[in-house]
Amino acid sequence: MNSKQLKWVLLIGLALIWGSSFILIKRGLVGLTPMQLGSLRILFAAIFLLLIGFKSVFKIPKSQWKYIALTSLFGTFIPAYLFAIAQTEIDSSVSSILNSLTPLNTLVLGTLAFGLQFKRNQIFGVVIGLIGSALLILNGAIHNPQQNYYYAILIIIASICYATNVNLVKKHLSNLSPLSITTGNFLVLLFPALLVLLSTPFFDTIHLESVQHAVLFIMLLGVVGTGIANIIFFKTIQISSPVFATSVTYLIPIVAFFWGMLDNEMLTPVQFLGAFIILIGVYLSAKK
Repeated sequence: MNSKQLKWVLLIGLALIWGSSFILIKRGLVGLTPMQLGSLRILFAAIFLLLIGFKSVFKIPKSQWKYIALTSLFGTFIPAYLFAIAQTEIDSSVSSILNSLTPLNTLVLGTLAFGLQFKRNQIFGVVIGLIGSALLILNGAIHNPQQNYYYAILIIIASICYATNVNLVKKHLSNLSPLSITTGNFLVLLFPALLVLLSTPFFDTIHLESVQHAVLFIMLLGVVGTGIANIIFFKTIQISSPVFATSVTYLIPIVAFFWGMLDNEMLTPVQFLGAFIILIGVYLSAKK
């Protein structure tokens, strides 16, 4: 298989994995608290990545470990808990759509804080994306009064964290290999995530069948949805381009939506319109 074919296979595989992450979080929350879920997700990913990439961390210069710590905080630690907390109140499909705002936030932060240049159509894209988000959230709140749509703000904050991470990596860690960055991130997070887990009554409830089933879902999320997915993502960048790799943003909500349908989640027609408007905004903001 040549590189042109392989990049499409990897992109589709990545969309299937990341698009399925939201339903795995939902399943994990059946037996776990959000803090337990976030911690276990990080711990399972950390163990997996350290097993396959421990030697790569020795290639990280001492001067860059502060940026490794920052990217681990914004790229993984904070979002892992925010997504888990948010999905206690909002549907997994809505969560995945709002996650699509990451490219828009990357552009805004890159412009405001990192000195990146932008074009007029990209500004239009940001505005359109925000309109779509408002439509999605407000209509969802009206038609789902049993859900607290203020929790959607947590997903937006998580997408801002992801955007910060992307800009930090681009500016300060572009000389390191993807495996070094990723493994370094999770080495930094290993003990903080363990401390958070130990602060919960997780080990007092591990004997419960519901907790054990939830742990299996989060093990799958940590190893496949975080560890292996990161490797696939960076491999896709290497054989194509960052622009092509980040186009997975358009596919993730489609996969998540179908998982949501199987789990009896349904968007209103207005929410569908909001999701479509968001994707138009993402497209315009990424278009050169």
